[in-house]
Amino acid sequence: MAEEKGQDSEAIIVGGGMVGAALAALLGEAGVAVTLLDARPAPLDRLAVGRGQPARRVSAITPVSQRLLERLGAWPWMAARRVTPYRGMRVWDAEGSGEVCFSADQAGVPALGHIVENDVVLAALEARLAALPSVRVRLGARVATMRETPHGREVALESGERLAARLVVAADGARSPLREQAGIGVTARDTGHVAVVTTVRTARPHGGVARQTFLATGPLAFLPLTVDGDDRYCSIVWSTASAEAERLVALSPTALGEALTDAFAGELGAVSVVDGALAVPLTQRHAERYVAPGFALVGDAAHSIHPLAGQGVNLGLMDAAVLAEELLAARGRGMAMGETPVLERYARRRRGDNAAMLALMDGFRLLFGTRHPALTLARNLGLSGVDRLVPIKRLLMRQAIGERGRLPRSCR
Repeated sequence: MAEEKGQDSEAIIVGGGMVGAALAALLGEAGVAVTLLDARPAPLDRLAVGRGQPARRVSAITPVSQRLLERLGAWPWMAARRVTPYRGMRVWDAEGSGEVCFSADQAGVPALGHIVENDVVLAALEARLAALPSVRVRLGARVATMRETPHGREVALESGERLAARLVVAADGARSPLREQAGIGVTARDTGHVAVVTTVRTARPHGGVARQTFLATGPLAFLPLTVDGDDRYCSIVWSTASAEAERLVALSPTALGEALTDAFAGELGAVSVVDGALAVPLTQRHAERYVAPGFALVGDAAHSIHPLAGQGVNLGLMDAAVLAEELLAARGRGMAMGETPVLERYARRRRGDNAAMLALMDGFRLLFGTRHPALTLARNLGLSGVDRLVPIKRLLMRQAIGERGRLPRSCR
């Protein structure tokens, strides 16, 4: 389809993270003229990514998201670098005896998911974008303003350059400036927690099991990593109160390792911290709507979720897959890229699922954050009950691996 006079692309995507890059690749594979804008000055060094010490920011990639990345040709590159499958998951309440365990065999899948460094995912997608002639990647490009036009949207860069397209997609993060400029409100809830993130090496191997315990101060997850064949590495996500997070981040690596060993009750033996700790504030947000004329939100710009179940990037990748499917179907019928009925179909397919997942995670956070004896007993009984009820466990596992609702073709 030819671009209209005055249009630089059929679509402009602002934000070149994992979700924005995946959307650009999905559209680019179909020959859509896409401009991807990102403020980063340079692409990732693909020779260095996934080598040596793991990066601190990781994601739990579900089998559904894996299928999308395979469809885009990104997964083989990722698998050749560093991905760590986990076939088991163990969740328990440190305040009682409640516990539930999941396995890939019970879910009927080779793995429940893979822990992957964010940079590995993004570098693979950047390599794919470089091979797509209809995708133009502009790094070092900061968007100053956006306005609606009779034929779509126009963005003005800080350099003074202006770009126009039928559709602008904001993949510019949880505090999305474009969402605000589009006049889309957001419901925000401060979780009261900050995530402490680091990489550790444990005395005992993780065995391909993701572990999470609910402490009185918040959930602590040990996510398995395998580095050069050594399966004693884990990525840590410790969600706790702001003051406690500040204290933990200020500890020496030795002292933090001791604190993690104690908090995890020696589950994997002594813990050694091998990287600095980051503190990431946790605010749950949900946009009041996902679309406006010639404009759509995806990923964290539409919703940001507590990392309790590792669903954040998976929800965003599903946004990208559904939006691309709706846009390409409409394009095949001769419709313009940013027509409102097309965008509204995307919003209907995604907003409800995302809202349900946000509500579920908020409920878990509140339930496991309470010290009330009756609720502590109830959640322990609930965990143990779920562990004994195989049909319910299977339902929860299907949800966790992303098998929810009508999946786009790229994820089937």
